[in-house]
Amino acid sequence: MRVQSRLFQAGFAAIAAVLLLTGALNLRSTIGRDSSGNWEIDPAAQSQMDQLTGTWRRTQSDLDARIPAYQDELRAAPDNGPAAARLGHAYVQKARESGDPSYYPKSETLFATAFDRNDQDYSAAAGLGEVALARHDFELALEWGERAKAINPYSSVPYGVIGDALIELGRYDEAIAVIQQMVDIRPDLASFARVSYLRELMGDVPGAVVAMEQAAEAGSTSAENVSWTQAQLGNLAFNAGDPGEARKHYEASIITLDGYVYGLAGLGKVAAAEGDFAAAIQHYKDAIKRMPLPEFVIALGDIYQANEQPDAAAQQYELVQAMIRLYDENGVDTDIELALFLADHGSDPAAAVEKAKAGYAKRPSVKSADVLAWALYKAGAYDEAMDYGNEALRLGTRDAGMFFHAGMIAAALGDNANAVTLLERAFAINPAFSLLHAPLARATLDELKTTESATVYRHEHASAHDS
Repeated sequence: MRVQSRLFQAGFAAIAAVLLLTGALNLRSTIGRDSSGNWEIDPAAQSQMDQLTGTWRRTQSDLDARIPAYQDELRAAPDNGPAAARLGHAYVQKARESGDPSYYPKSETLFATAFDRNDQDYSAAAGLGEVALARHDFELALEWGERAKAINPYSSVPYGVIGDALIELGRYDEAIAVIQQMVDIRPDLASFARVSYLRELMGDVPGAVVAMEQAAEAGSTSAENVSWTQAQLGNLAFNAGDPGEARKHYEASIITLDGYVYGLAGLGKVAAAEGDFAAAIQHYKDAIKRMPLPEFVIALGDIYQANEQPDAAAQQYELVQAMIRLYDENGVDTDIELALFLADHGSDPAAAVEKAKAGYAKRPSVKSADVLAWALYKAGAYDEAMDYGNEALRLGTRDAGMFFHAGMIAAALGDNANAVTLLERAFAINPAFSLLHAPLARATLDELKTTESATVYRHEHASAHDS
């Protein structure tokens, strides 16, 4: 598939010089490596996350069948670097398909082993970058992506690692240039999906849909990857306030891959937005059985809360904190995710702010700025919250949740007119943006409008009386 035009207009900053050539590269390959050096794992066994959530053994996938063959290959030739890298990539995909973070230390061990054997193995270098991305260590991911690109600038894979890291580091101009290079090298599912996300961040939702449709059309050898693009199209439609269109995409994703978790979760989100809590609960339960992710468990808890089942909701929220601890144990930085959870569901606003500030320092993206703004609002630091809220909106991202946060902060500061504008913008983007927060936003907006109307009436009445 040919790219018909450049991703964005010229004039944005070029990517930084390759750090390897400047001597500034700091490759910390041993960070987070499985301390035992053991890469053995049974892909069909109940994972650590499954044990935590009580999920039963999964149906064996094609990937589960391939992993033992890769393991046998490496056992037969322990010094075979390419074999170690192949198994490492299989583990990364397994983590993606299962939600089990215990694959990350083992995949890092395999990639580091392969790179130790041959420091020109760009696949191993890119793999270390992918593991760093998964663990939210974006500075390290950028280093490994640059190293992989220096070894093989003709592969699109390192550009994806670099671009993802730059986005999370808030370096958007550079990310645009890198992802454009990725598209130029290989216009495929991976590159078009990244174009879509960048356009979404920049507020170009129609453009994001077009790019994600191109990603779906480009296809993949992995049904999971294709289903992912279909679910992302569903998310784009839902976030734009079109649950009917979103449902079509979510249903398509579970046809492409039977029982695809993000499709099931999407259907749960649509059902919850329509007030069908029984269906929403079942969809999320089905998704969690297949892949227990904190975002699914949080959503299920919120549905229970909205359905006046506080005890069931509390159980889900407790489970989330246990899941986050498991991610931490396997080297995944969850500061931003935990900060948002604590701001929405916790009882210690100071702890939410502490986590949000730590996370923002490491990944100063607009998404992190939004979380920090919300945590500061919950802690009563409204002026500081507004600063970060403005930063969160600086790209023009059409995210109803961001506008809700900014609107509530403006209301707390007494800037009623701005608060009304921001909250109305949230509802214009997506009336069902949050099961948890939409009712609060509506009540706040109604109260602000009533106050504004009363103020206008008093002023007009006073003016008439004076005349």
